[in-house]
This record gives sequence, C-alpha cells and structure tokens, in this order.
Amino acid sequence: MNIYDKKILLVDDNRELLVMTADTLRRNGYSSIVTAENVKEAVKCFEREEPEMAILDIMLPDGDGFTLFRKFRETSNIPILFLSAKDEDNDRLFGLGLGADDYITKPFLSQELVLRVGAILKRTYARQEQTEKKEECFQLGNRLISFAEGTVKTGKQEIPLTAKELILLKKLYENRGRIVTFDALCNAAWQDSYYGYENTLMVHIRHLREKIEEDPSHPKWLLTARGLGYRLAK
Repeated sequence: MNIYDKKILLVDDNRELLVMTADTLRRNGYSSIVTAENVKEAVKCFEREEPEMAILDIMLPDGDGFTLFRKFRETSNIPILFLSAKDEDNDRLFGLGLGADDYITKPFLSQELVLRVGAILKRTYARQEQTEKKEECFQLGNRLISFAEGTVKTGKQEIPLTAKELILLKKLYENRGRIVTFDALCNAAWQDSYYGYENTLMVHIRHLREKIEEDPSHPKWLLTARGLGYRLAK
C-alpha cells in the first residue's frame, strides 16, 4: 500500500490557502492533488476525478462542507477531513458526528495536516487491504470459491479453475450484483485483443457454470443479462 499515490480532493474558497495547502501536500510526497473553490466545482471534480480522500472547508460561497460531505456519501465512503476557521465545539462535534475522519481548525501547522492526512490514509486503506484479503474466498451456495488457490470446493471435491475462468469470476465478483458487459469481460480476459472473443466468452461462461452451479442448465448464481452481459448474483 502506497498512501502517496492516493488522489486527494482539496476544497477551500480561500485561493491562497488552497494553493499553499496543495503545495504542502505535494512537497510531502502526495503527487495527486485536485482542488475546487466551491460546492459546484467540488461536486464536478469529485465525479470526474474519483478521489480517494477529501479535505473540505466548512464555509463555502455556495453552500457548506457538511452538505458536500452528505453529497459525497451518497456514492462513496472515502475518508473525509474537515478544515475550518470555526473553533466551535458544536461544529467540530457535528462534523465528526456525520462520520468525518478528522477535523482541523485554522490556523493550523502544515506538518500537523500532513501527519493527520497520512494517519487517515494508512488507517483507511490498510483496513481495506485486510478486508480484500479476507475476500480471497467466498461462498456460492454449497460451493467455496478460493481466488488464492484457483479452486471451487464442494464437499470433499476440489475443482480447479482455468486462468481465464478465474479472471472472469474475479471480474464478476468485483461487480457482484451488477451487470458486467460482454466487452468488459472480454477485455478483462483478453485485454487489447479482445475483439471477436464473444463466442469464446460464452464457452468459458458455460464451463464456469458447470463448476459453480448445482444445476448449470438453470443457473442460480451466474446469470445472463440478455443482450448486455452477465451478473453474479448476491
């Protein structure tokens, strides 16, 4: 895990402070900083850049950081730190009560901000990595799928997955409950040269169903979205 590669969205209507804070983070190794000066800009930037952390000023010209926080939380659980000139306990407690990861009051020491950002990123993404490791295995009915071993286990039987089957199953699992298009699956398995592999994909899906479904002719888990792609049921 390299926290310095994480993209950070910085929102503040004080342009001088915005530039100074962004420069401080860059000097301390954070290479991907995107900025916005108001709520409208921040929402567009958030949707376009998909940051992995946000630092939000509370008082903004067209709204406030609390409203922005709620907007971000509709689609993302990235860590968020509030940065504000207010030193009132009610604002600090309200921000933390919303679920923010931290709250810093202006003026602040540059190094304090850097340390807090580092701590938040380590805490958040180390926990995420641990969760991902736990998800190397998952259950489909009476079958246990192991990505680490590339196998499907049912009772005492252990069925090996081919490399392509494993890639396809991982792609479907990463998007579990959502449709994964034919193109996305072909691209995952065959990358840039995936054109023309649609029929081959169907063969791999059929073989995959034979391994993960109790009744491959009437699949319960690996479902077809007619004309679109496939979906791994939750």
